[in-house]
Amino acid sequence: MVRVGVDTGGTFTDFVVLEGTSFRLHKEPSTPDDPARAIVRGLERLGVLSALRELLHGSTVATNAILERKGTRTALVTTAGFRDVLEIGRQNRPRLYDLRQTKPPPLVPRALRFEVRERLDERGGVLVPLVDDDLHSVVAELRVAGVESVAVCLLFSFVNPEHEKRVAEFLRARGFLVSASHEISPEYREYERTSTTVLNAFVAPVMGRYLERLAASLPAGCALDIMQSNGGLVSAAVAGREAVRTILSGPAAGAIGARAVAARSGFSRVISFDMGGTSTDVCLIDGTPSERSEGEIAGHPVRVPMLDIHTVGAGGGSIAWFDTGGVLRVGPQSAGAVPGPAAYGRGGSEPTVTDAAVVLGWLLPDAFLGGEMRLEVDRARDAIGRVARVLGARLEEAAWGILEVAQAKMVGAIRVITVERGKDPREYGLVGFGGAGPMVACLLASALHIPYVLIPPHPGTLSALGLLTADRLRDYTRSLMLEVSEPAATSAVSQAFAALEAEALRDAAADRTTPDQLLFHRALDMRYARQSYELTIPYQSSLAETVRAFHTAHQDRYGYAMPGEPVMVVSARLRASAPSPAELPPPEPITELWAPKAIDERVVFFGTDDRVAPHRVPHYRREELGPGALLVGPALVTQYDSTIVIPPGWRGFVDGGTSIVLRQRGGGVDLLTGKHHDSEAGR
Repeated sequence: MVRVGVDTGGTFTDFVVLEGTSFRLHKEPSTPDDPARAIVRGLERLGVLSALRELLHGSTVATNAILERKGTRTALVTTAGFRDVLEIGRQNRPRLYDLRQTKPPPLVPRALRFEVRERLDERGGVLVPLVDDDLHSVVAELRVAGVESVAVCLLFSFVNPEHEKRVAEFLRARGFLVSASHEISPEYREYERTSTTVLNAFVAPVMGRYLERLAASLPAGCALDIMQSNGGLVSAAVAGREAVRTILSGPAAGAIGARAVAARSGFSRVISFDMGGTSTDVCLIDGTPSERSEGEIAGHPVRVPMLDIHTVGAGGGSIAWFDTGGVLRVGPQSAGAVPGPAAYGRGGSEPTVTDAAVVLGWLLPDAFLGGEMRLEVDRARDAIGRVARVLGARLEEAAWGILEVAQAKMVGAIRVITVERGKDPREYGLVGFGGAGPMVACLLASALHIPYVLIPPHPGTLSALGLLTADRLRDYTRSLMLEVSEPAATSAVSQAFAALEAEALRDAAADRTTPDQLLFHRALDMRYARQSYELTIPYQSSLAETVRAFHTAHQDRYGYAMPGEPVMVVSARLRASAPSPAELPPPEPITELWAPKAIDERVVFFGTDDRVAPHRVPHYRREELGPGALLVGPALVTQYDSTIVIPPGWRGFVDGGTSIVLRQRGGGVDLLTGKHHDSEAGR
């Protein structure tokens, strides 16, 4: 049986093929106009297309459709008097004192937002019955406007969806694609629920058509599963209907892969650091990746379960430029796959992070992609030279400056998921992956005083590997809005979980999952009375125990708890999971450390506080470094899918799982024994 994980990135599409217990890797230039072309071409070059039985895919289709506002023509149907909720939004602003900031325009213009007469109260009781004549009027206007997809979001439908179901059924019967809020995001908060439903209506037709094209290119009987933002896989049929759940598809796969390789190396507390061609994604992993119930994309709130991943526009293809004040910036603009960095020789001329790395000697022109693609040093030097002339600096100093600016953005991203969440980055390790992650991971760890860096065996394709190790997941939610002190609270929570489990069992039957494969994970969204936002707390042995766990979690997150205050249960959550059949092979025991032989020496530049200086460093091939191989920086390690830069003052070894563990003075690894200290960070 052949299973393939495919992650579509901005520059390359990554493949990991699992045949029995053996893995094969491949990278294919992405085709942004139609990602399916790169996928099919890569499968053909790997020679596995005809034998393929399961394709697991990390997709950027929904994300790009939102960022580029290239979704389908969408309308909104809502309760009379509430069509402007989507535009009014919330009064809080991301930058409080910026008088010039502008909100992104709604994805649905006012002319395509329609009202129907109906009204429920906060408990779901009918105040005004649904007026059917309004539906006929709405359909007529939708046809005139050329609308393809409709978002339906009625007031309090998360409590009683009957009116919303009638509207959705009426529209579906007349040929419209419909996203109903009680199906997409059945939670309170009117603006966020409306925004999420509109986002889904905007991208679901695009995602659905893409997945249909991709499925048609695969052999008969091949299953197609898609990574969701929550770190779990779901069938293409579900992903096509609920596309808003896939906006962090690729980054989530990377976090799952980082968790798997870190666990194999004996670490449970790490930060995943995925630096690709166009962006960098970071996620805190404390046994499992951190999660949240709400996020944002392009200024639009989206309320679905997702991993707590923070993204910044700094990747290998990010372009260096000067703002109006003459300050050097890096990203978010990217050279992408076409034309790519200047060093690719495909017509690109803008200076990028990749070009800076070539100038510094970090990327070797004859070793990129295993020698399949030769980098053009002169083009990279010309591009960086333009930056150097503006700065009045030497070529290598300009290149180092570009990396420092990019690094500052990445440091800020990690602070968001650690310091701003009440976590100390010094208590975690850093898993560097993506095509460019291993190149800068040690410098980033030094800046944040992170004690060690873990480089997976195949860092450039770890997201694709994460797809193969991911579980199948479905998330379910039911609003409750009750105080734990209410007499019926315990029974209401139990009834909510029972209803969600019944729904999960029904869905499993249609999703290639048998009931005996399912594991249920219960949680409650809880807050103190009069607070605005909740914490999601895993359900304990009883509601009383869960309340105690909430107080502890509140103390950890915010630095205080209020045990005497009333506690509200806002929502019940259920996660139904089916474990992945794929497991990474166990690590080999290390009997001794040994010094590998370098292929050759190369001249590489590193910066200090006052100068950028050349160093003659050993160059190793990754495939020649077995368990126990000792590495002392400065050094370069090249492999097919990435380049590892070990700066001066760093050293490490290859562990039993063939990951490279690096530290700088007193990290959590004993290089004499190859063992990890349980008392150190990351355990």
